[in-house]
Amino acid sequence: MKRIVILISGRGSNMQAIVDACAREGWPATVAAVLSNRPDAAGLAFAQARGIATATVDHKSFDSREAFDAALAEAIDGFAPDLVVLAGFMRILGEAFVRRYEGRMLNIHPSLLPAFPGLHTHRRAIEAGCVEAGATVHFVTPELDHGPIVAQVAVPILPGDDEGTLAARVLQEEHRLYPQAVRAVVEGRSAA
Repeated sequence: MKRIVILISGRGSNMQAIVDACAREGWPATVAAVLSNRPDAAGLAFAQARGIATATVDHKSFDSREAFDAALAEAIDGFAPDLVVLAGFMRILGEAFVRRYEGRMLNIHPSLLPAFPGLHTHRRAIEAGCVEAGATVHFVTPELDHGPIVAQVAVPILPGDDEGTLAARVLQEEHRLYPQAVRAVVEGRSAA
């Protein structure tokens, strides 16, 4: 049975989709823990209500990225994960941290990578005149949003779309795509 640790910063809607799919579909895995860098992250309550261990490593308590990364890694390692899943985790992680989990850490990014890495992806896609946007699940590497791609989904950009309407439609697809991609990795059907 594979052990998954999920990192969140907010409500954790992608985490919820993964937890629900894992239980409903009977994956050969368990979500061992949900960790957040924010003590007020709403997703922690969801995890606790389902009997999933939670922990907070507040990035504001550390003087450096390296100190935060070290404390976060220690907390993660306490749950002995086979897979670390970033689900709306809004911190850039340092190279040493990423290397520690290389080949077993996933992220979802709200664009069709390699297009639009970083922030404000929906606005940038609309401003560029793209006809579609989407989401990409990828293995995390030290270069931001550039790891090996596991899965993608395209979402059309409709006339009149703004950043908010497009983001909402992409997020709906993320909730379908991310659990499928995590399951593929857990079952050995996709690797970095």
